[in-house]
Amino acid sequence: MQFHHIINAALSKDNDRPLMQKEVYPVSHQLQHYLQLFNRDIELPIAYSDLFHYQYTNAIKDKNGKHTHWENVVYEPATLATLTSKIIATYQLLNQLPSADYSITAIDFCEFANSMPFRISLTNNADNSADYFYVKAADASRVYGLELELLLSLNQTNFLYHQNTLIETHIAGVPGDEFLLTMSELTGEEQFLLAEEFIRFNERCFVRLLGDMRSYNFVVLQNETAANSFRIKAIDFDQQCYEGKLNLYLPQFYKENLLFVELSVAMLDKKSIEKIRQDERKKMAALYVANKHQLELLMNAMVQEEISENYKVVILRKELNAYHHVHHFAHCRTMGAIVLQQIQQLLLQ
Repeated sequence: MQFHHIINAALSKDNDRPLMQKEVYPVSHQLQHYLQLFNRDIELPIAYSDLFHYQYTNAIKDKNGKHTHWENVVYEPATLATLTSKIIATYQLLNQLPSADYSITAIDFCEFANSMPFRISLTNNADNSADYFYVKAADASRVYGLELELLLSLNQTNFLYHQNTLIETHIAGVPGDEFLLTMSELTGEEQFLLAEEFIRFNERCFVRLLGDMRSYNFVVLQNETAANSFRIKAIDFDQQCYEGKLNLYLPQFYKENLLFVELSVAMLDKKSIEKIRQDERKKMAALYVANKHQLELLMNAMVQEEISENYKVVILRKELNAYHHVHHFAHCRTMGAIVLQQIQQLLLQ
């Protein structure tokens, strides 16, 4: 199947959508053992539950006065004083930073998201530099998604886990839906480079079965490694191999990404698109070889996991068999097994 063969939902009027809220799957003993092996599971200064001892919240609006899904949380002074030292110690541990003078600028909460995150804003008082990090409810789907991102892409993020708490660094970039508003300002060369990157991003998501990559679930970075270059990075990993429909693992399908799709088709012909896809698979295959031992340990845990509903496993393995014109997915009993088979199908043959 070629890139051109899947019509964007905005044109097809297809109603297939990922669930807005998915079940949270606990970190299993197998996954916990893996995280301990690679120093991801360590005792943390703060627990997710600590941050719920607030007095009240204030709704946060965007620059146009529209309500967002975020709320600013307000604590009693004594509670905030206790939390402050824990938060700063957690931030330093996450980023392996020495002691410094930090101030907490804001603590925000999003009940809408699957992981119900707290977003913590800090300022380094020595140079006034600002940063963010997130404290979330631990979800096995998200942990697997983060690990696959680290091992099968050049995108670097960082996270720590302990018990029911997941700590993540902020992934810098312009949210895809905001970036769309500026696309008309790009030069012809920049549009061409962005189109190439969207094809690469589409392929990366499909190979490792990362779903729900609507424009507000990824960010766009410009000039990150070279002049006029672009990099698209996922920021939401909750729907790592959760959905049953194949097209939900292709960013090109989502109506929110229509402008990216139209740009790609306008700037690139079918032959160029296919070459970009194959080149991206070669890069991912090289990363697989480089990280083979760790990936094998990760997949050994993942294939044993129940991280989706059985009927979705049945649907996805059937659709992938049809897509690849094979029968190899028929034996897969879990989403982890399907991911492993997908990687073998696309990267290791």
